[in-house]
Amino acid sequence: MIIAVDGPTASGKGTIAKQLAEHYGLKRLDTGSLYRAVGLAVLDAGANPDDEAAAVAAARALDLAAIDETRIRSSAAGLAASRVAVIPAVRAVMREAQRAFAADPAGAVLDGRDIGTVICPDATVKLFVTASLAERTRRRLAELRARGETISFAELERQIAERDQRDANRKDSPLRQAVGAHLLDTTSLSIEAAAEAAFALVDAALSSPKA
Repeated sequence: MIIAVDGPTASGKGTIAKQLAEHYGLKRLDTGSLYRAVGLAVLDAGANPDDEAAAVAAARALDLAAIDETRIRSSAAGLAASRVAVIPAVRAVMREAQRAFAADPAGAVLDGRDIGTVICPDATVKLFVTASLAERTRRRLAELRARGETISFAELERQIAERDQRDANRKDSPLRQAVGAHLLDTTSLSIEAAAEAAFALVDAALSSPKA
């Protein structure tokens, strides 16, 4: 069973994917972390995230086991991620790694921005998780402040809106709701309620004749 979970920044897709993996006993891959790690590696090397050669080199050298989950959650890593993610050659390297992960016969949950549309178009169940821009900004602001980062709500909202636009308008694998994906708006839902809603959508999909 493959469950594809897509959605924009801070929509709750990562948390929902983690809950789904635990609930159904599947392994999980946060594909956004791969791009964050590549973006951070480019920054660490003193290069520009828009530099294709530097970004592709970082993508090819990426070690999934060595990703620093704390450092990749910074706002700088997030912005760099959205810039390296528009480079087709980088996406080609990442696409291969993601499909290899999803090919495990045991099944998996993958979350990102093009899982249901490009990486696993034949996924057993597809979800598209979203929330209002204001709510997504509030969530990410709380996360960044807990990390000790200082940024205003207005500036963060601008950054997220900019990233949304970049993700939705890139030529290679733009962010969009996949055909057949179930929409889950988490704007007014708690983590627990969002997870329960996701379980219900997956269970309903699995019980349908098409599943």
